Amino acid sequence: MSEYDEDEGDESSIRLGLWWSLALLIAIGLVVVVFFFLRPDAPIESVDERPSSGPVTQRTETPPPMFPFSNVTDAAGIRARHVNGAYSDRMLPETMGGGVAFTDVDNDGDDDLILVNSGFWPWDSSFSSELSAINVYRNDIERFVDITATSNLQSSFYGMGIAVGDIDQDNDTDLFVTAVGANHLYRNDGDHFTNISQEMGVGGDDDAWSTSAAFFDYDNDGDLDLIVCNYVTWSKSINESVDYQLTGIGKAYGPPTDFAGTQSYLYRNDGSHFTDVSVEAGIHVTSQAGVAEGKALAVMPLDLNQDGWMDLIIANDTVRNFAFINDRGHQFVESGIDLGLAFDTSGQATGAMGIDAARYQDNKIAVAIGNFANEMTSFYVGHDGTFSDDAIISGIGAKSRRALTFGVLFVDLNLDGHAELLSANGHVEPEINRVQSSQRYKQPLQLFWNCGGACTRTYQPVSLRGDMGVPLAGRGLTTSDIDADGDPDLVVTAINSVPVLLRNDHPGTGDWISIKLKGAQSNLEAIGAEVTVTDKDGFTQHQQVMPSRSYLSQVSLVLSFGLPANEQPEVDVNVLWPGRALEKWTNLARGQRHVLNEGTGIAQSDTSAR
Repeated sequence: MSEYDEDEGDESSIRLGLWWSLALLIAIGLVVVVFFFLRPDAPIESVDERPSSGPVTQRTETPPPMFPFSNVTDAAGIRARHVNGAYSDRMLPETMGGGVAFTDVDNDGDDDLILVNSGFWPWDSSFSSELSAINVYRNDIERFVDITATSNLQSSFYGMGIAVGDIDQDNDTDLFVTAVGANHLYRNDGDHFTNISQEMGVGGDDDAWSTSAAFFDYDNDGDLDLIVCNYVTWSKSINESVDYQLTGIGKAYGPPTDFAGTQSYLYRNDGSHFTDVSVEAGIHVTSQAGVAEGKALAVMPLDLNQDGWMDLIIANDTVRNFAFINDRGHQFVESGIDLGLAFDTSGQATGAMGIDAARYQDNKIAVAIGNFANEMTSFYVGHDGTFSDDAIISGIGAKSRRALTFGVLFVDLNLDGHAELLSANGHVEPEINRVQSSQRYKQPLQLFWNCGGACTRTYQPVSLRGDMGVPLAGRGLTTSDIDADGDPDLVVTAINSVPVLLRNDHPGTGDWISIKLKGAQSNLEAIGAEVTVTDKDGFTQHQQVMPSRSYLSQVSLVLSFGLPANEQPEVDVNVLWPGRALEKWTNLARGQRHVLNEGTGIAQSDTSAR
């Protein structure tokens, strides 16, 4: 090496050292800057997750209460096991069934239990026509008695979901059961049921796949119309052509993206029959290319814009959700995108399953939609005519992401006057843990406690233990006060399993009142009515009479309200009947069920008080 080379090497070393020193100084400066702006007391969270209605108030978090429930399924005599007919070919409907309803089929004042089964495929060697698609259990206080056979409901088809309502205004509840194939409408004749599907025109197509359904009065004429959700275009041959594979599993259940969409149906009740008005009413949604866009799994009738006419939200799987605004009973205008209900916060469609709605902070409408694994449960809140997905700022978002959620319910489990959000969860692929270690086929219920104004975020996740925390391949979810003690009990259905009846053993933090409505000018069950309960301290709650909630399921027509502790024993009740007639009942006693008949309360002229 020459002297020049040595000098050049020394100079290079010096330059390199200087560069390293400069880089170190820059790095130290960056650390200082980052620490300054991201130090723990910087209000990053409150800025990024501020609710639309105002800033998040910093509070000391209140620990959740206990939610004691007991599994009383066996003691109650419930034995019917859901069967999905899986035999190795991975037929998509095998992943989706398990409808359930609480409703009073025998008019004795308490809610009976109806379970919808799927069954065996007719081409499989395991096929049995003895397995009933419908199982009815009469509520005999502490036991449920299977009356399926004596009720004339023993029938074999691949069942999915259920809707209940008095379609003929004879003071008993009729049943509509959806299926893979033709649907079934059963008229309640008092001591038995009669299948009137064909004569009433609601059987649908033999090659359709219907899921959730709902009775509601869309034209305010006093009788119940019917909305039926259809999922995807499906058949055995289409399913076989998909041949979906998962590495490590082999043949698996294909996602709905592998199947074409289809149309849902609206049937108008014309007394002696139902008329299909889907097209003229605007329920069919078609792309510019003429392709059906819906893949509907759940439906929620409610008055979104508070104009006295029932609207519809439909949860679609992997495509945008629909929101149908009712134009005074003439037709519906699909407005999901305009209202902010179509997509998640990133503008993407979700794997939407079940749906429910309730009143939220400041009497806003909140809509919860359960979604697929690795997607948050959607929590749309109304703000000045449009909705935003407030899942994160409400406290629901991150904790709900791991669950694959089907049934969702707003229900006040601890009787404090604030509705919790409960979900039934379970994967569609039995061996999913071999592909995704964070996922399980059977998943526990998920509960978000509504802490009212006591927490930074309204909803706080609760670690469920005991009978509430048992993993299930959960699907349907419903509620009723089966033992008349004021608190809501639960039923969860699961794939290839006996349903779980969970008795609520919570002592409650206050009291309760139950309301059952009887319509006169309105439909007899007052489906669509809105009930407001106010105690003497001014604490106000709102609920809608709507049995069609959750996923494939129906809840009790009796509304239960938890009441905070109060020395005053009476409450006031306002009822806004379908069609917007407003009545008030004053000084109703707590701790009782009250039957309120339309036209017997104090008429109110201000129909804006909702």
